[in-house]
Amino acid sequence: MQVWCWEAITWELGGGSNGCMGLKKSGGSSGLGVVVDLVVIRKVLSIACSCWHASEPPLTLDYYKSTCPTVLEIVRKEMECAVLSDPRNAALILRLHFHDCFVQGCDGSVLLEDTITLQGEKKAPENMHALKGFRIIDRIKNLLESECPETVSCADILTIAARDAVLLVGGPYWDVPLGRKDSKTAGYELTETNLPKANDGLLSIISKFIYQGLSVTDMVALSGSHTIGMARCVNFRERIYGDFTETSGMNPASQNYLSSLKSVCSADRKSDQNESAMDNVTPNLFDNSYYHILLRGEGLINSDQELYSSVLAVQTRKLVEKYAENAIAFFEQFSKSMVKLGNITNPETHVNGEVRKNCRFVNT
Repeated sequence: MQVWCWEAITWELGGGSNGCMGLKKSGGSSGLGVVVDLVVIRKVLSIACSCWHASEPPLTLDYYKSTCPTVLEIVRKEMECAVLSDPRNAALILRLHFHDCFVQGCDGSVLLEDTITLQGEKKAPENMHALKGFRIIDRIKNLLESECPETVSCADILTIAARDAVLLVGGPYWDVPLGRKDSKTAGYELTETNLPKANDGLLSIISKFIYQGLSVTDMVALSGSHTIGMARCVNFRERIYGDFTETSGMNPASQNYLSSLKSVCSADRKSDQNESAMDNVTPNLFDNSYYHILLRGEGLINSDQELYSSVLAVQTRKLVEKYAENAIAFFEQFSKSMVKLGNITNPETHVNGEVRKNCRFVNT
């Protein structure tokens, strides 16, 4: 389903009830409205307001009640082992789920390997060095194939595992609707257009979320997942050699942090694959520390700091402040937004999809 929203030329960054960008006429004298050039408006609207809703597929909480009643227990136990062995595995699985859902819906396409007849998404520039954790999903799938053969989809496994990953590092719990099918295709080209990039500006980030049917509020809450996980130097070099000092100020603590980042990520391209935690305070704990980092102007990647420091950050700045002040509000919204993320489906996959026997390959 697509929605269209053509309302105004001068607007505020608001979250419409339909999931599309709230385009509200500004009063001009209030100072809250942001007047945007017509060319920019046309570009954003053409991308963002012809958008896929986070659809309402026939997913249910008890989908596997009779066919595989132990599915949740099996996923949870394997995720416990994975996170216990390395807490960073939580972020790896959460990122896999996000990258899956933003490319032709939550259909397990991100898990597919290249074959003679299919080009997977793993080697796309946005995924090639960013995605790990595939073996964790393989282990879960193997256990479920032993317990309930050809029953639980890889897309559902990844969605459940992402929820458990967050919970195991201190984050909130939410019920996961189930019943997704696995795709028989992948979307290599869509990774370039659909996935947010580290150096995207605020309008670009918003348009990519809205295209998926996710609101501005969803975007800010889901960005809070960066409270765990790592970023590669190639994705934060522009930030630390750019406006980091401008947003964080000249206070000694921020300058010390900047110096440590530069020691990891040199100005040349020799250290592209070096990593740094996106939350340098509590990197292995899912909390609201990420938003406090943005308030200090110390967001590691440009697209994060844009939520607070962009001149267009009218609504997003307020949400950053809200979630920094109230961790419960953040957890509640994050849970709701994760359900919406998991509900993004490709109608074709739901009708013509399958339950893969091996998450890396389409059934033969």
